[in-house]
Amino acid sequence: MNWDQMEGNWKVFRGNVREQWGKLTDDDLDVIAGKRDQLVGRLQKAYGIAKDEAEKQVGQFERKFRSTAPAGSR
Repeated sequence: MNWDQMEGNWKVFRGNVREQWGKLTDDDLDVIAGKRDQLVGRLQKAYGIAKDEAEKQVGQFERKFRSTAPAGSR
């Protein structure tokens, strides 16, 4: 999975993001719309964390979906 795929399939991944970060609102998810930088910023705001921590969490999320994505979509 890469962020172009995430953005293109946002309706599918939106639920995964909501499951991972329950404090994000529907409005947050609408703004994020599959964009990595928006996700990092919204995590910082919603959870009161530093940018490096938000980047770390998003990186872990990416790795989780890379390891479970079908071979053709990695």
